Order: sequence, then C-alpha cells, then structure tokens
Amino acid sequence: MYGLGILKGLSVTWKRFWDTYIDDISWAMSGRKRYHTEEGIRHRSSKNTKGIFTVQYPEEQLIVPEEFRFIPFLVYEEQADGKKEPRCTACGICSKACPPQCIWIVRSSDSVTGKPVSTPAEFYIDMDICMNCGFCAEYCPFDAIKMDHDFDIASQGRNVYNLEKLLKPASYYAEVRPLNYNQEEEARKAKEAAKAARAAGTAAAPTA
Repeated sequence: MYGLGILKGLSVTWKRFWDTYIDDISWAMSGRKRYHTEEGIRHRSSKNTKGIFTVQYPEEQLIVPEEFRFIPFLVYEEQADGKKEPRCTACGICSKACPPQCIWIVRSSDSVTGKPVSTPAEFYIDMDICMNCGFCAEYCPFDAIKMDHDFDIASQGRNVYNLEKLLKPASYYAEVRPLNYNQEEEARKAKEAAKAARAAGTAAAPTA
C-alpha cells in the first residue's frame, strides 16, 4: 500500500508521544520525580525508559561511569591546620609522558639555599590542547594527578588551568572514583605494613 511506510513511522512517533505522558503520570503517582533527579536521569538513560528520554542539559547531566575521564586534576591532602599539601613532587614525568605536550611545571626552590624542593611552584595544563588520554595519571608514580569527570569547561578564552585551579582534595577523588580510591588506599596500607615489618625485622636482627 502506498504510504504504508510513512504511517508506520508516524505510529512510532505517536506511541512515543503518549508513552511520555503515561510514564510521567505513573512516576507522579508513585511519588517519584522523573526529571532533575539522579533516579530519573538513570531511568531515562536505561533501556526500560518510555516516552521522552532526552536529558535536559544543562539543568540535567548524564550519570557518567567511574572510569569516564576528561580533564586532569591534581590531588592534595587536607591538613589539620587547613593547609593544602599536594601529592605532586614536580618530578616532570607527566609532562614527558603527555603526547600533545600541554603540561608545564616549575619546581619550587629553597628560599635560603636556592636548591630545588620537591613541590611545584607553578603547574599549568592547557585544556584546549589536552586530548584526555590519561597518560599523565597513568604514569604518575605518586598518584598525584587523576582524571576528572567534569566535562563542562567551555569558555570564551583559553582554558589554561594553573595550580590553584587544578588542585582538588583527596576527598573529591574518593567521591568521583570510589573504587579506584579504595584500591589505591589498600595498596598503600599494605606497602606501609610491609615496610614497617621489614624495619622491625632489621631492628630485631642485631639484638638476636
């Protein structure tokens, strides 16, 4: 029949249109909110959704998986006195491993002796050049640089992040990547325990 394909296509659109209202009503009657909530976004991102499934960006954002990576950030430990202690030692491995060479680091120096100190005085990443490969985080031996979930970084100027903008607390890293954080903490504690056991064995050897 001529036009049958058009009718079939319109029927899909018509069904989707009514399913939107049916799903909205069922969610409203159950006391849940389908929009602007994490539960609603997850439902509309799943295969079980009916009707409208578009995420209303920027009011809503997709729930990204833990391994999602975008821009890098530097991890710092929160001290009791409120000071930020970056894990970064300004070793420069991340800048050497970076394929597009968008990382610049300036190491601090002692104000008295002038000798270099293992902490960054300046740290820059050009996010307009960064290809989000994650090599910097993978090769960092101190777990000081990690990949963020924040992808909404559009601006009218250059996106060059300095040290202040790159620094985020370890608690933030634990929030966005809980599985990775827990694995790293377990490995760190095991390493410290092994080191303490070796030290205790070395101290006990002369006594024996």
